[in-house]
Amino acid sequence: MPDTGIIPVLAYDDVGEAVAWLCDRFGFTVRLRIANHRAQLNAAGGAMVVMQRVGPRGSGRSHGIMVRIPNVDAHHDHAKARGARIVDPPATHPYGERQYTAEDLGGHFWTFSETVLDVDPQSWGGELCDGRA
Repeated sequence: MPDTGIIPVLAYDDVGEAVAWLCDRFGFTVRLRIANHRAQLNAAGGAMVVMQRVGPRGSGRSHGIMVRIPNVDAHHDHAKARGARIVDPPATHPYGERQYTAEDLGGHFWTFSETVLDVDPQSWGGELCDGRA
């Protein structure tokens, strides 16, 4: 995961095309590529994620916000107890993150993420680029 607290996540029809465009026009750099469906970009001292759009424009998740936190389970329990709509319950992923996703009152998706294991990206199909376009 990028070493930043809040990470915007934007969906595009073509991840490669979007990465090339964002890097060329805005000067972002590629931190990590995940097959052809996702990439992490370095952006102005922070980070963003470019993901493959699922379904036609206007349907599904077109954007979201990822927030790094120290304890996903406690955060999930707090949000759920107060009536937050949980979209994906807490789960630990092969890339070393424990995450859950909730939808807010405006229909925005928030993924809360805790690093639980330092994993080599190549072990799950990622390619660390750190600055290459």
